[in-house]
Amino acid sequence: LKLLYARIGKTYSPKSGKLVKKHSVTDVVNHILSFPDEARLILLTRLRPEQGDMVAILAGLEKQGFLRVKMENEIVRIDEIPEAERKRLTPEKILIVVDRVVVTRNEDALARFGDSVQTAFELGGGDCYVLDAAKPGSTPEHCSDRDEADGKRFEDPNVDMFSFNSPVGACPVCEGYGSTIGIDENLVIPNKGLSVYQDAVVCWKGEKMQRWKEKLIFAADKYNFPVHKPYGELTEEQRKMLWEGTKGFKGIDDFFAYLEEKKYKIQYRVMLSRYRGRTTCPACKGSRLKPETSWVKVGGKSMQELVLIPVDELHAFIVKMKLSQHEKEIAGRILVEIDSRLGYLLDVGLGYLTMNRVSSTLSGGESQRINLATSLGSSLVGSMYILDEPSIGLHTRDTARLITVLKKLRDIGNTVIVVEHDEEIIRAADHIIDIGPLAGRLGGQIMYNGKLSGLGKNKESLTAQYLSGEMSIPVPSRRRKWNSFLALKGVRENNLKGVDTRIPLHVLTVVTGVSGSGKSSLINDVLYPAIMKRLNGFSERVGLHDSLNGDVDTIASVEMVDQNPIGRSSRSNPVTYIKAYDEIRKLFADQPSAGHFGLTASHFSFNIDGGRCEECLGEGTIHVEMQFMADVQLVCESCHGKRFKDEVLEITYQGLNIYDILELTVEDAIEFFSRTKGTTQRRIVDKLQTLAMVGLGYLKLGQSSSTLSGGESQRVKLASFLGKESSHGHTLFIFDEPTTGLHFHDIHKLLESINALVDHGHSAVMIEHNMEVIKCADWIIDLGPEGGKNGGKIVFEGTPEDLISNKNSYTGQYLASKL
Repeated sequence: LKLLYARIGKTYSPKSGKLVKKHSVTDVVNHILSFPDEARLILLTRLRPEQGDMVAILAGLEKQGFLRVKMENEIVRIDEIPEAERKRLTPEKILIVVDRVVVTRNEDALARFGDSVQTAFELGGGDCYVLDAAKPGSTPEHCSDRDEADGKRFEDPNVDMFSFNSPVGACPVCEGYGSTIGIDENLVIPNKGLSVYQDAVVCWKGEKMQRWKEKLIFAADKYNFPVHKPYGELTEEQRKMLWEGTKGFKGIDDFFAYLEEKKYKIQYRVMLSRYRGRTTCPACKGSRLKPETSWVKVGGKSMQELVLIPVDELHAFIVKMKLSQHEKEIAGRILVEIDSRLGYLLDVGLGYLTMNRVSSTLSGGESQRINLATSLGSSLVGSMYILDEPSIGLHTRDTARLITVLKKLRDIGNTVIVVEHDEEIIRAADHIIDIGPLAGRLGGQIMYNGKLSGLGKNKESLTAQYLSGEMSIPVPSRRRKWNSFLALKGVRENNLKGVDTRIPLHVLTVVTGVSGSGKSSLINDVLYPAIMKRLNGFSERVGLHDSLNGDVDTIASVEMVDQNPIGRSSRSNPVTYIKAYDEIRKLFADQPSAGHFGLTASHFSFNIDGGRCEECLGEGTIHVEMQFMADVQLVCESCHGKRFKDEVLEITYQGLNIYDILELTVEDAIEFFSRTKGTTQRRIVDKLQTLAMVGLGYLKLGQSSSTLSGGESQRVKLASFLGKESSHGHTLFIFDEPTTGLHFHDIHKLLESINALVDHGHSAVMIEHNMEVIKCADWIIDLGPEGGKNGGKIVFEGTPEDLISNKNSYTGQYLASKL
């Protein structure tokens, strides 16, 4: 798009709307030839406003052969201008006559016209004027070889001018970020459901500040401002009136300008800080580009307009755009590339996104598909594409679109290799390589290699058993009933359309819907921070909503089980996160040999000084910075990667030292610690058992958390909750797509774990697309019907059995076969 605007963009004057055209010598000659034959024309140019004596300047012009000038409405000879009048003249008052021509169309005349126009441009610094000699009093037509119009000089369009990452194109106010620190509308008017009369403008509350509201109310009738209309229902013009004010009353902007004037007083500084936040840049309106770029248009639209419309509308605009033959020749290849890239975004179901959407606001599925569209947009042939779980975050409807794109890639001559657990993608494959039979040390074998039709014959493959139906995740025999709930009203965060919903407690609730329909906005951006604020009195920003009611007081705590890493340190690992390592260290400290050397439990920790290797600080590796090359990780020469000092490694339990224990897998460790009886051993086994329950028996105890996938990190968190005592009261667990990266068998285990939490009196809310999970829900909240601006509504609330009869729900259509 930047290239398109730089190549064929036309600049229009913001003052008159006229096209800003740079004239070449050929353009001016063609203009001369537009007059009738034998027409007499005068070519003029302007004197450059240089310093000097006007008498000397005119004398110099005579020496160069320029004999006439235009003064006011007449042409006069220079030698006829009196001395006294020459002294009074200024460069702005005269035009130099470069040539007087008669319009003819022979070659000699054309050559003369060209030479004269070139001379006029050079002498006048880019200006040339054409005057009809028959109308000496008329205004001569101005031609310029610069981008000029309405007395203003314009920038020549270039690629950097349309880039917010370049100082040439970035908005000077927000520096290309699209937002600035200013007065945040959401802080000033937190409840959009209230009117001005009902104190929607919270900074106008109180005895002293209320006079601002009162002045507005008294003058509102005169300016037709609806003081009883909720702020969320005001038109753009009415909102502008409230913020910018009128002659009769001052607006919110005037109020904060008043506070700025008074900020030498501490109470006004405190008040200003209360309403400051990230706001849309007032100069570029969030487009990130400097205002001058909006004057350049292609097909009648500026770049700022195009980045604000959805991809599907942008694609339609590009396809239907009418260009001249010359423009088509220049921009033909560029338009093919734009069409291809937008086409891929449409193919993967992202037609509702706008081009300037901030990437941090995208859902996991949207980010995944944008990465995919980026890779596919190159349209290579004879290439190998390797995709690692491209279905992450995708609704089944979007997965079907993804399969279409992958097949298209295959059909044009590429090899596509997909690492995947999704049933639909497995069934769509031409060739399957199944690895197993289980995970970790119990896996690593090729179970099957061939076409889908032959997979069912393999009786040892778990994948084959689930695909054939021999093994399955059972539909619950009954749905749990509920009578307590959380009630959210007027949720308007991101694309949500002021929805009201009830979230049942003490049951498994699944929030579903196509990608981009508003699931994360509802649960992660509104429900979770709103409950945290009620429980703790503070939280991160709470999304826009009217109220949270219901049985909030029955909740003792809320836990967000997301896919963020479980620890920032490279020494963090699963066994420390679930607190099993504390017991293991205690067990080693209790060994007789440890007492002999004076070693305590802290000596078996690689996080504190004492027993850890001081060379690598318990990491086992040394990080070497290579300056101009990628950094290198080397095995520590002091401990040889074993992380502890020699005297600590000499202490053994059942023949294994602390390093050997950390190298065991979870399943091996459970077997190892179960061999001997004891309170400490039992506690270790109980804690490790939670990792096995969530399908992580293959992880090593000391495996660095930085090597865990998002799905594994999420299940380690779940295991830590399962290992806690249930005496903490009623906990609300929120899971954000916990089936990411899970096989059917692992999903089966995960559901058993989550159901165990619910059976212990807790509540679970899950954002999920997986049909195996959705069919096991007690209650479903389905959002949609589409993504983006066409989503954000509650399509359905109820049980899975009722959902399949809802014709407006995509989820219901795909769920029917599972029930």
